[in-house]
Amino acid sequence: MPSLSSPHSAGGVRERVLVLVAGAGRLPELVAESLERAGRPFKVLGVRGFTDRPLRARADATVDLLDIAGTLRILHHWGPAAVVPAGGVARPSPAAIFNAAAAVRNRDALRAIAGGGDDRLLRAVLALLEENGHEVLGVHEVAPDLLSPAGRLGLYGPDEAAQGSIATGRALLSALSPFDVGQAAIVSADRVLAVEGPEGTDRMLARARAIGRKPFGRGRPLAATVLVKVAKDGQDLRIDLPAIGPRTVEAAAAAGCVGIAIQAGCTLVIDRPQTVAAIDRHGMFLLGLGAAS
Repeated sequence: MPSLSSPHSAGGVRERVLVLVAGAGRLPELVAESLERAGRPFKVLGVRGFTDRPLRARADATVDLLDIAGTLRILHHWGPAAVVPAGGVARPSPAAIFNAAAAVRNRDALRAIAGGGDDRLLRAVLALLEENGHEVLGVHEVAPDLLSPAGRLGLYGPDEAAQGSIATGRALLSALSPFDVGQAAIVSADRVLAVEGPEGTDRMLARARAIGRKPFGRGRPLAATVLVKVAKDGQDLRIDLPAIGPRTVEAAAAAGCVGIAIQAGCTLVIDRPQTVAAIDRHGMFLLGLGAAS
């Protein structure tokens, strides 16, 4: 396995490294593995308290989430070709955000970060990196093999009733795109059971289980219940890429879903073999959606 810090060369030309900013979860590790398979040199910048152990042990440097000035110093020293953020972080308190933004004397960034939802926060951080001369690439641009293909994944496909639920879910999420809400919905035919909010997909599925069944999650679920997850129109995929994984499948099955529909080409399938195996085990479908007609 190549060293994280050793550049590859093509025709004797030194290739500049990528910097993988590793947040929480499996995704940063999967991105690192994809980059290694592709032979792309990279360094890992860990985020203290978030980066999981496998990458934390091999990180080239580690920073605090709000140490903006320190992060910029490291990036200036490394001179990367691009910065690739991957994985989750928790939104810090307003007071901590103000202190961090003040440390780099960027009042516009301070105002942008302090107000609005998570999208606005992430865009402000991205803009701050770009203002300091760093190109920011998304996981979909450097590790496309982690994205869902179009068509059926697994043994089963949606029936006519489930296709109707998918169409309702896509139309709903498209209509909600201008607002800073989630990327997923639970739909049964024309009935919307739940829309993802700041709590995330798993908790939305827990709500849908309570709504679509009898009290305490018992009883038969509503027919043709489907989880639909797509990117918002105009979503900056570099900072907020839809994703599912084995845990999503288990939660969807518990909520009574007959399948999951995701947007092909811009939805991460975490641990794809395990995810597809879970789909098949529950007799559900997993469908990669092409462009809406």
